[in-house]
Amino acid sequence: MTQHSHQTAPTQFVDAAGIRFAYRRFGKPNGVPLVFNMHFTGTMDHWDPAVTDGFAATREVILFNNEGISSTSGEVPTSVEEMAANAASFIKALGLAKVDVLGFSLGGFVAQALTLADPRLVRRLILVGTGPRGGEGMAALTPEAQAVFGATYANPDELWLGGFFTPTEASQAAGRAFLRRFRQRVEGRDPEVNERVVPAQLDAIGKWGAPHADAFAYLREIPQPTLVINGGNDVIIYTVNSLILQQHLPNAQLILYPDSNHGSQYQYPTLFVADVTRFLDAAVAFPMQKDADHG
Repeated sequence: MTQHSHQTAPTQFVDAAGIRFAYRRFGKPNGVPLVFNMHFTGTMDHWDPAVTDGFAATREVILFNNEGISSTSGEVPTSVEEMAANAASFIKALGLAKVDVLGFSLGGFVAQALTLADPRLVRRLILVGTGPRGGEGMAALTPEAQAVFGATYANPDELWLGGFFTPTEASQAAGRAFLRRFRQRVEGRDPEVNERVVPAQLDAIGKWGAPHADAFAYLREIPQPTLVINGGNDVIIYTVNSLILQQHLPNAQLILYPDSNHGSQYQYPTLFVADVTRFLDAAVAFPMQKDADHG
């Protein structure tokens, strides 16, 4: 695994829960692996190599497609909880008893549900550009997201630049650099998702985001050390939802990056990798560290 990178890691397959999961593993196979959970309609090839290779310099990285996504078999579940159960089945099928989990956007919903349902499997949690069940403006796509995803573009890059980055010159330049990086892998790329993915994922997102009484109570049941990261002006999942996560999770800290939107980790990949690595490697990150790691 050490000889591979984001660009060269082969796509492998493992069977679990009646699903043939596609995945890639690379990096240093020592310690606790870091498992990535992807955003709405994304595949393994939508991760930023600057991020994945940055982590792979010091730890093992595992990327995968959940059920019905690209090269993984099956149909996309219409609930976050089912997606989380699939993720747990996949991790266990690799023979792993403990992992660190990173979830971006929809993947952050899945990461929360996975940790809640199978707490002994997760050591530490990184939640990026995401929000809690019943969060602010999460029952449907935000007006800004509807504008971005509903528009017609002469250049498809404009969708990424509008949805993940702010309108400033610096943020747009960072966005263009991200687009160059994530297209560098040419051989063995994942197929794009099929037409059944969007409605199924939107159904799951709507159920997760629907408001209800005492919506955030479940967060108190996630004691794992958690790092919440977002852009200071996320218009896809409003930034206030990151604050809600930090306020209600018993063992969490929050980082907001300036002049950044939903893809803040791609605007500041070096800083993001350094912040998350420091969090993952800290001997004692939070007062509850011992309980979360060994409970």
